[in-house]
Amino acid sequence: MGTVTLVDLTHVNCSEYSICLKKRISKFCANIETQQNIFIIVQHVENAMETDRNSMLEEMFVGLKEAPQLLCKSSLCASLYSFKQTIDRDDLADVKIVTSTHGREIFQVYQELLFTSAYNFQYVIMFDELSCPQNEPTVKTADVEREVNAFLQHLPAVKGDITILRSSFISDCFAHGFTTRTGGISYIRTLSSLNLFCNPLRKDSKAVVSENRRRLGQQAGFQPHQFNLIKCNHASDVWVMGKPAPDSYDGMVTNRAGVVIAAPGADCIPLLFTDPVAKAIGVAHAGWKGTLMGIAMATVNAMVSEFGSRPANIVCVIGPSVGPCCFTLDQDSAREFHAIHPDCVRHMESPRPYVDIRLATRILLERGGIKRENIDSIKIQNETDSTLCTSCRPEFFFSHVRDGVNFGTQIVYAWIKESHDTQESNQ
Repeated sequence: MGTVTLVDLTHVNCSEYSICLKKRISKFCANIETQQNIFIIVQHVENAMETDRNSMLEEMFVGLKEAPQLLCKSSLCASLYSFKQTIDRDDLADVKIVTSTHGREIFQVYQELLFTSAYNFQYVIMFDELSCPQNEPTVKTADVEREVNAFLQHLPAVKGDITILRSSFISDCFAHGFTTRTGGISYIRTLSSLNLFCNPLRKDSKAVVSENRRRLGQQAGFQPHQFNLIKCNHASDVWVMGKPAPDSYDGMVTNRAGVVIAAPGADCIPLLFTDPVAKAIGVAHAGWKGTLMGIAMATVNAMVSEFGSRPANIVCVIGPSVGPCCFTLDQDSAREFHAIHPDCVRHMESPRPYVDIRLATRILLERGGIKRENIDSIKIQNETDSTLCTSCRPEFFFSHVRDGVNFGTQIVYAWIKESHDTQESNQ
């Protein structure tokens, strides 16, 4: 793991200071003789000027042991995205940017959109005296955001089309879906391609995740401003939309039409609850801790207390999660699942018993008054396996157990249709 150096020469075409710039670069090269990862970022120019510019760059960086890589795309966003792809391929995260004070202001806006806290940025100010006024407009974050969004929208999907899994148990008055991993633009192997959650400790930026969500919305039929994702804390807190939101919560319920609610899952279970009588919905994120703390029934109880739902009318769909084939816990934690029902644990006598969090969830829901015939496990079309394991199916799902800390996330989403939408779907 080494440091990558990115030299900002977006003002290199200003001939009035090229001699001074050469001196600066020569001194810079003398101090980084052993550095192997050097990138130069320059403005895109017409072909007639490109040969002269490249020749000058070769002369400037002649002192390096290895030729630097040139970044010269149609926009600064395109160049930085190409840069990120290259360092991600080599699993590099420490970045030193050599620029001016104004350049740092610009790069930090792009950094916020295209990178995360998984990368460590250091800025070295070297070119302040070599300013080129015509190339230094005021930094406008909104303009950069529009540029980044437009660039990402034109990227092709990394692999496959968006595939949404649905349950036949859900009434037509609701829209819903469980996502799989295909159809997005995330390119890092463990995040590829429809990663729908941005964690600052992982390497998928919020702009990329936002674009993935936009594409999902286009496919599913909702707009980004309608979308509300649970803020997980692996516990049993439930937010009733319309009331003050807690800082974090693993369940969310609403009876408002047109509001999209969603819960993440990557081994943890994304749960969907619908009540076609009271016209209410809920989603939940059920990890093993949340399962033991009762997040499934906490979500049901919120629908009952807030919207007048009856447990007998509520339909629950259990989404894809890690199966008992792949998920183990320490003996003390596994014993708590064994107390729910012995069938929830395999090889209880081993140091790391295998645990079935889906079965535990189903049992707890039935004990809480949900009818057995109203509980569905999501399936892949044309497959008979009703116990989809996220760890066993890398072609369909993300998995923390399988992929480690830089893993992607799928979701369940749902909304209550407007009355005219329901009428149209029934025609």
